[in-house]
Amino acid sequence: MSQGKIQLNIIFTAAPNLVKEGDRIFESHAKWMEESHPRDGQNALLSYSVAKGPELSNPFDPSSTPTGNTTFVVSEVYESQSGVANHWKIGAETWEDFPAMGEWGGQCKVTVLHGTPVVHSL
Repeated sequence: MSQGKIQLNIIFTAAPNLVKEGDRIFESHAKWMEESHPRDGQNALLSYSVAKGPELSNPFDPSSTPTGNTTFVVSEVYESQSGVANHWKIGAETWEDFPAMGEWGGQCKVTVLHGTPVVHSL
């Protein structure tokens, strides 16, 4: 259960011409996350996922027409807020694609929840 733990969520909505670079960045990101993040202690990464799918014209209707854009959803759950702080610190220091993520993300629509408590979890 993740209730009470700290979650970082980032939603990127990318135009068609940005999807290939998003795929490349998230492949790099997943590898870096696996190699660099502790799994125990106060900085522990408890879960990590990246989901990808079409942006829909009506987000509440799964049968609605896709807009042509692609949405990437990154979800990371940490033991504590210090895990999120550690993530940003080591990202800037050790992930080779950190600058590319910033450049690519700057071309997307982005929504971020920076280290917020998980209020419901199953």
